[in-house]
Amino acid sequence: MILAILQVRMTSPRLPGKAMELLCGEPMIWRQIERIRQARSVAKVVVATSAEPSDDVLASFLVARGQTVFRGATSNLAQRFMRCVDAAGAVTHVVRLKGDSPFVDPAIIDETARTAAVTRKPYVSNRVHPTYPRGLEVEIATVEALACAAAEMDALAAAESSPMGWLRAQPERFARAHVRSRRDWSGLDWRVKTPADLAFARGVYDALYPADPRFGLEDVLDVLQGRQDLARYATA
Repeated sequence: MILAILQVRMTSPRLPGKAMELLCGEPMIWRQIERIRQARSVAKVVVATSAEPSDDVLASFLVARGQTVFRGATSNLAQRFMRCVDAAGAVTHVVRLKGDSPFVDPAIIDETARTAAVTRKPYVSNRVHPTYPRGLEVEIATVEALACAAAEMDALAAAESSPMGWLRAQPERFARAHVRSRRDWSGLDWRVKTPADLAFARGVYDALYPADPRFGLEDVLDVLQGRQDLARYATA
């Protein structure tokens, strides 16, 4: 089983509470979950957030919608990952996604999962050799590799590091495979980190979501071709 872990917090230096900002009438976090659930390879989605009071409203909203939420200490990402895995059951791989990415593409998640299945590498991503717009990053790792990373991070008191980053930084130990797009769009940045980014995301959602909630990468690119007011916000 492939488990998707969506990391999200309500604290943000430039756009606090962005996870609950609305895109076409629903919080951004919910739009992300909708898109992740469209990935055929993903069996379950867990939202990982902190136990801090600032994240209470986020957790309460998601639980009321029936979404599984795991809350843990802010200082130990690796253990938070492994507790999500332990609670989910028979997990073989974990997909890591971040809460500032409302354009996460289920087709790219599925392609990354297929690459992991074919290559049998412990770490697969489209991040090491970026060709997709920022905000469409997907990382997937085997549970065995993540457990190894978590144990090593605990031993070295490196709790604040990302377990995926731990694997990514040691290619000589954790073999990896890469997913690339047909063209290099790495100069685009579709993450939501500022009020201007949020305005961009709202503009694209307003243009695409009502007609096709399953819109993907190519659809966003098409919109940007005809909307220079949006395109100017989309570069890294």
